Amino acid sequence: MSALPDALPADPRAVRVWRDLRALVLEAADVRGRVTEALGMSYFRAKALRHIAAEGPLTLRALAAALFADAPYTTLTVEYLVKRGLVTREPNPADRRSKLVEVTPQGARAAAEMARITDTPPPALRGLPPADLTALERILDGALRDRAVSEGPA
Repeated sequence: MSALPDALPADPRAVRVWRDLRALVLEAADVRGRVTEALGMSYFRAKALRHIAAEGPLTLRALAAALFADAPYTTLTVEYLVKRGLVTREPNPADRRSKLVEVTPQGARAAAEMARITDTPPPALRGLPPADLTALERILDGALRDRAVSEGPA
């Protein structure tokens, strides 16, 4: 049995950087509460709405896969969004056994509000000098490109 790359001992600096990145994103700059308050729904529902707005129309199966959620929970989420008038769910013309979920104009406005909140960098990043932002961008691009290569095609 071969060791997984994640099982290798990490450089203490990598551990510290990872801990600091998590603290920045999940604690210091956590936007989930602001999104929930602004849209009056759970963060998961808002995330589903934003994904539908960006990638839709989608089948329920594709949405569940994109959200890493099970089908029943995704169905409940979509039912909530339909009741709020934020998405529609119609038969899929290509496969009448499935449904397509599409954002409504009201849903598009709500998704845009979520994007405005979540895409606003925290003060800690807005205050960095341009050279530091450039270095951070280069580092993150490399880390994310490495992840995409190791995961393979979608």
